[in-house]
Amino acid sequence: MIRFIDEHKDRRSGDLRWGIEPIARLLGIAPSTYHASKTRPPSARAVRDAELKPKILEVWEENLSVYGADKIWDQLNKDGTTVARCTVERLMADLGLQGCRRGRIWVRTTEGDDRLERPADLVERRFRAPAPNRLWVADLTYVKTHAGWVYVAFIIDVFSRMVVGWQASRSLRADLAIDALEMAVHNRRRAGGDLDGLIHHSDRGVQYLCVRYAERLAANEIVASVGSKGDSFDNAMAESFNGLYKWELIYPKGPWSGLEDVEFATLTYVDWFNHRRLHGQITDGPGYTTPAAFEADYNCQNVPVDEARTQTNEPL
Repeated sequence: MIRFIDEHKDRRSGDLRWGIEPIARLLGIAPSTYHASKTRPPSARAVRDAELKPKILEVWEENLSVYGADKIWDQLNKDGTTVARCTVERLMADLGLQGCRRGRIWVRTTEGDDRLERPADLVERRFRAPAPNRLWVADLTYVKTHAGWVYVAFIIDVFSRMVVGWQASRSLRADLAIDALEMAVHNRRRAGGDLDGLIHHSDRGVQYLCVRYAERLAANEIVASVGSKGDSFDNAMAESFNGLYKWELIYPKGPWSGLEDVEFATLTYVDWFNHRRLHGQITDGPGYTTPAAFEADYNCQNVPVDEARTQTNEPL
């Protein structure tokens, strides 16, 4: 009521000013109640709200303006600011903030070719992995720019949802997918990853079924797996990431000028996605974590025996 009076007391109807007393009478409160509220010190809740609002806004802006109340609440508590989720939700409403709301716009970016030999589907929609570098999923998506279409290929590690390789191009030729694969292999091996027994899963796009791509997989002893034709559920995790990429980056930050514009934004997005974006579906329990933190925790808990003894100076 006090806010309503403040917002309307100076309004006019012709030559008449509304004023405080007429509005107060209409609302059924005494004018003295309004004046008392303006002179009393702010409540503890108001002081707390004033402290929290800049922190909420900072977390929201630092994370591409896509976080909703759940993730902002989780991030604030991780940063040492203890606050209730309902408080975050209320203050976000006061600030006019909301998280990213995903929709679905489907455009076909991979063309199947029934003449090409297709590996078996080794995944069968079971998108779970016991460790890093056991199962990768790959897919392509598109970005409309002023200079024409730009296509982006991604490779995701199912264990942690980490983007391990990506590439952007003006063309849908096989080089796009191959370059993303080469980046993934390089990044994982540079980090000391073991690719033995790794399965690479994709849809039936010609980029993934061509001879050159199959040769790259074989050269790195990676086993190919391919879903059925025209069924997005057979590559659901990769499709889901493409959706996040579109609704968290491409749609809200566009329009895009061309390839270089998309490349730089994607580079920034992938770094944020891997190291700072909170994910709720990685862990088996409640709470959020990042792909990088999830893999780091796994590596700490699964140090090889000889390496662990070296780190603790124990004899082998």
